[in-house]
Amino acid sequence: MSSDTATSTNRAPKVYVPSSEALATVLAPGARATPPSPLSASLIFGWRALLKIKHVPEQLADVTAFPIVMVLMFTYLFGGALADSPRDYLQFFLPGIMVTSVVMITMYTGVGLNTDIEKGIFDRFRTLPVWRPAALVGMIVGDVLRYILAALVILAVGLVLGFRPDGGVVGVLTGIGLLVVFSFAFSWVWTFFGLVLRSEKSVMGVSMMVLFPLTFLSNVFVDPSTMPGWLQAFVKANPITHLVSSVRAAMAGTTDTSAMMWIMLWSAVFVVLFGTLTMSRYNRR
Repeated sequence: MSSDTATSTNRAPKVYVPSSEALATVLAPGARATPPSPLSASLIFGWRALLKIKHVPEQLADVTAFPIVMVLMFTYLFGGALADSPRDYLQFFLPGIMVTSVVMITMYTGVGLNTDIEKGIFDRFRTLPVWRPAALVGMIVGDVLRYILAALVILAVGLVLGFRPDGGVVGVLTGIGLLVVFSFAFSWVWTFFGLVLRSEKSVMGVSMMVLFPLTFLSNVFVDPSTMPGWLQAFVKANPITHLVSSVRAAMAGTTDTSAMMWIMLWSAVFVVLFGTLTMSRYNRR
């Protein structure tokens, strides 16, 4: 009895060997799924960026709390010294601080990209059969919502404090539209740095070194005519100056054609130059 039990216990398990017909059915070439279009793929990655905000709502602090603090601090800190009253200064200052706050948060595009790369997420994206730039374009498209939200928060605070745009709804929407277009193009600069630099702290450090001179050495806080001549030359060539002038004019109900043309030119340069550099680096990484 024991020998029979041992024999049945040590018996090798049966192995299923598929027939040639079954293998042919499984391995038969079928119709491949149609890859998504570049627009669809970009929107999907943009939705991913929005989901990150949903699961980590603390990311919205830089587009809600930071703009409110900036508006309140500069209005009541410098308003009485630079104008007849804080409310009068707010009419001049609010379009400028809106530009400053939104342009400042564009650097988080590069920081977020660098973080995803360090985690290996973008290595998986590159293996997908989709339009290669879709992951980068979608990420920036998702960030556009952050730019719009920051602009609306600043506008709401300004209206509560007494800001009254003479351009009405059309002028406000035009100004925000110009700001979003420029910010989308400017984000490609930080996307490139996010690919080149090794850590998110490096990206943030370089971003601050670039953004602080551009935003503070401009016409955001004061009229450039009060500055020294050598500084006025830099301020007049500064793209932030052109952006503030165009947004300020739109909200005032007028049009600064020269500044608007410069903004379109700067935006095209940022997209073409840094978009090309970004994709070249992304494909070789």
